[in-house]
Amino acid sequence: MRPWLVPVAALLALAALPLVLTPYTQDLVLKIAVLAIFALSLELLVGSAGLVSLGHAAFFGIGAYVAVLGSGDAGAASLWWLLPASVGAAALYALFVGALSLRTQGVYFIMVTLAFAQMAYFVFHDTQVGGGSDGIFLYGKPVLAIGGAALLDLDDKRHLYYFVLGALAFTYALLALIGRSRLGHALAGIRVNEQRMRAAGFRSYGYKLAAFVIGGALAGLAGFLTAVKDGAVNPELLSWHESGAVLLMIILGGIGSLRGAVLGAVAFTLLKELFQSEALLGPLAAHWQLTLGLTIIAFVALLPKGLIGLKQRLQSGASRG
Repeated sequence: MRPWLVPVAALLALAALPLVLTPYTQDLVLKIAVLAIFALSLELLVGSAGLVSLGHAAFFGIGAYVAVLGSGDAGAASLWWLLPASVGAAALYALFVGALSLRTQGVYFIMVTLAFAQMAYFVFHDTQVGGGSDGIFLYGKPVLAIGGAALLDLDDKRHLYYFVLGALAFTYALLALIGRSRLGHALAGIRVNEQRMRAAGFRSYGYKLAAFVIGGALAGLAGFLTAVKDGAVNPELLSWHESGAVLLMIILGGIGSLRGAVLGAVAFTLLKELFQSEALLGPLAAHWQLTLGLTIIAFVALLPKGLIGLKQRLQSGASRG
């Protein structure tokens, strides 16, 4: 079976869902799609280049804050410049962070990216640039217009749904193309043996920096969509908790696979919704972090390759039987 058939079929199914979804389930699908973009952006670093970052939420939060700050309180801003501004700001900070942090390796790289993310977090948390710890609201959602005619109004839930779906398709296709490109092959080689790649004439620093900036830009895209969807942002979007959550998503889905990143976002979000439901779990819902953590530990122990490896695990079990 052709590898592109499953993603295309999933995309077509998602495109038809608004016909049957309730407002709550449509919002849930939107949330999953945005988090899938966020997970895919980190998958480029961890799965392709072997760069484990604990500061990825900084780019996510910067994209969200620029979307709100750029809109101001004068009404809906133009999508023509607001989206590039949000993605560009996240990419610019990723360039700055990557240029410095990629000179380190291993646990030092993890801690340096965490430190830069915390710096960005406290800029928004401890100052009035972004409303302090309370955050700020988006007063007017972006509009894409030509000659005064609105082609896309993200205040319309149907427009927002298909715009997010298009952004997810774009992100997935872009990373699939990168995986087959010279950059993708170089990153794969760097992940396996960076010293050998250097000996072969590859400038590993430049390739890793390119991946870091692209990943940061895509995280900024996810942040922009989060701000538009929720209509508000706060400093917690940049916290290390968010970086840890998106890392858990790709571990849960299976590192090294684009489908795994999407599956991880789906599973993580649905599990979180399940364990927070008082209607289903009663008083236990107040301790959802504990139940979610235990569930993820069980998944990792039973499926070391993530959910994407479940099919292979079942096939090997059937052959043994």
